[in-house]
Amino acid sequence: MLEFHSLCKEEIGRLQPWFSVQRTHIGDYSLGYQFMWHRMVAPDYALFGDSLILKEVYAGKTYFYYPISRFCDEEQEAAALTEIERYCRDRDLRLHYTNIPREKLPALLARYGRDVSITNSRRWRDYLYRAEDFCTYGGGKYAGQRNHVNKFRKLYPDQKFRVLTEADLPAIENFLHEYEAVQRGKHEYLADEEMKEVYELLPHVWELGFVCGGLETGGKLVAFSAGERCGDMLVVHVEKALRGYEGAYPAVAQEFARAFCTEGIAYLNRMDDAGDAGLRKSKLQYRPAELVDKYNLSPKRAIDRLSRPPELTTERLTIAELSDADTAAYARLASDVERNRWWGYDWRSGYTGTEPPQDGYYIMCAREDFKEKCEMPLGVYAEGRLVGEVVLHRFGYRDEAEVGVRLLPGEEGKGYAREAVRAVAGYAFLKLDLEVLESKCYRENARSHKMLLAAGFLPCGEDETFYYFRLTPSM
Repeated sequence: MLEFHSLCKEEIGRLQPWFSVQRTHIGDYSLGYQFMWHRMVAPDYALFGDSLILKEVYAGKTYFYYPISRFCDEEQEAAALTEIERYCRDRDLRLHYTNIPREKLPALLARYGRDVSITNSRRWRDYLYRAEDFCTYGGGKYAGQRNHVNKFRKLYPDQKFRVLTEADLPAIENFLHEYEAVQRGKHEYLADEEMKEVYELLPHVWELGFVCGGLETGGKLVAFSAGERCGDMLVVHVEKALRGYEGAYPAVAQEFARAFCTEGIAYLNRMDDAGDAGLRKSKLQYRPAELVDKYNLSPKRAIDRLSRPPELTTERLTIAELSDADTAAYARLASDVERNRWWGYDWRSGYTGTEPPQDGYYIMCAREDFKEKCEMPLGVYAEGRLVGEVVLHRFGYRDEAEVGVRLLPGEEGKGYAREAVRAVAGYAFLKLDLEVLESKCYRENARSHKMLLAAGFLPCGEDETFYYFRLTPSM
């Protein structure tokens, strides 16, 4: 079972063994990104086997990254995907993936079928460059960069690039203060947020294993860059230059690549442009080798395809959407706390009123659950009267769901529960294309245990509280 922990900044360094070997070419899978945008994405992390799983909340939705195996084991990553699905299903949480690498997309499409929602926003694609191109600025396509660098060196003949250490922290801070005086004047939210994060990151760059370098002229730091090695790329997290030093940006970019794109580093990742027109123009001028796709993917469940509940018939029963005429009867069924101890849900746990609810409250909740695609509640009718309810719920992302049934007092012992469950199972397999139907009962509930066996379910496990059962189309 997954246990997520808040990825506080003090803990981010623990993830270095996973990020340092990642092969995605996506900068979001890096210590620096997680550190700098911590407040915006509120990340959590969990470890499953040798895989790291990141979870973040953005615009009210929960997103999961593709699992990263520390040893690049695809089977371990697939097992972690199963745990993510179970985590969402157990919490009735909609499953959304974010920052999915292009090479992982076929596996997810095969896993979930074509019934998925996919986006790949241009503004969030990372700019990936060949390290060799930055080291040399060779060829006609980099003539502009060469000219700017040559001008910088001509204007400032004493300029030099050097690797920066923790002892240079005061000089870097002074540089950032001067840079910030101009940057803050733009009054741009993302730019202001970035400056906050740069200041917070700065004291930690060396303990996190980042590399830093800067350009000096006249003994003054005029450009600064910091990055992180991830797999075969160097992710550039910070690159700043003071206004008025023409050519400083391409100069520091080149020297940074020459200093730190050592053996095994083939690419520079200079992150996305966030939809900023000026930034996009600048990044494109450096001729990226690739704009790295980052897919958001949301698989759909069987219930998501339904616009309204079905109507089923058996020899004795009609199984259909609850009717307004049955409001009082359904309230008796749903509010019976003593009998519903076997149902596994007490209506009082989600009720916030101070007075007992009116009868309409219960049927309203059932309808809202279907509207939100949490579950599919159906009334069980015999000879036109409501005798109980059968529910499909806990819909999963691998074509599975759970079934439960409850009857009004006086309607038990007539086989209605078994008949309703079998009818819903047939609908689930033939119309919803489910592959597995699950159910469970409390260990003390002998009546339910007997009913599930009679309905064709097979035992598949037990714990201190429940017996578990499953049914497949071939059973």
